[in-house]
Amino acid sequence: MAREGGLKLLGLTVSPFVLRVRMALQLKGLGYEYIEQDLFTKGELLLVSNPVHKKVPVLIHDGKPVCESLAIVHYVDEVWAATGPSILPADPYERADARFWAAYADSKLLPAWVGIMWAPTEEERAEKVEDTLTAIGHLEEAFGKCSNGKAFFAGDSVGYLDLVLGSQLFWFEALQKMFGVVVIEEGKAPLLAAWVKRFGQTDTAKEVVPDVDTAVQYLKKLQSHRPGSTVAQLLS
Repeated sequence: MAREGGLKLLGLTVSPFVLRVRMALQLKGLGYEYIEQDLFTKGELLLVSNPVHKKVPVLIHDGKPVCESLAIVHYVDEVWAATGPSILPADPYERADARFWAAYADSKLLPAWVGIMWAPTEEERAEKVEDTLTAIGHLEEAFGKCSNGKAFFAGDSVGYLDLVLGSQLFWFEALQKMFGVVVIEEGKAPLLAAWVKRFGQTDTAKEVVPDVDTAVQYLKKLQSHRPGSTVAQLLS
């Protein structure tokens, strides 16, 4: 992978928001300096680079910071349009549709599965499980529509929506390991279940996705150090 001059990424290994940016950079074949952040004690570089939200990821390109994961993915796709495959669809309708479902995955699915981890009672956890499975049902339908019978949301190869949902998959494994919750079950979401296996075998995923035990350990750290915080607050 060629190192792109002046390209740095401030991140957190277990953050799905950071992971989708790392996968986008991997997809484009771009090298960069990765700088892990301690979100318990945020460093000066992060605070200066993202003074508004003080969150990761932050991509620093030739000294200029770009914040928020989806904005960064768009930026990478546009700046390096001639490098590697396109991330967003070229067709305007398909591009709008991919953005819609990406927003859905972040606004509905992600808060639901995060809620499973942080639910104070089994009853509330069961409600969050139901919310998660409902969202997965909608994304199962979206895969059938977007993929046109091909291997990925984007068709023959990994694209925008694959990165957005794919960045959350290793946390689904953590949910199963810690709480016995199966988020994508073959009997209920066969298209997504097959996609998960294909996506996991891509270089895009294999090069940057952390081991599930890393997520489990981080969640335990959150539970012991920040009992009043939510997982979402400390993943970005």
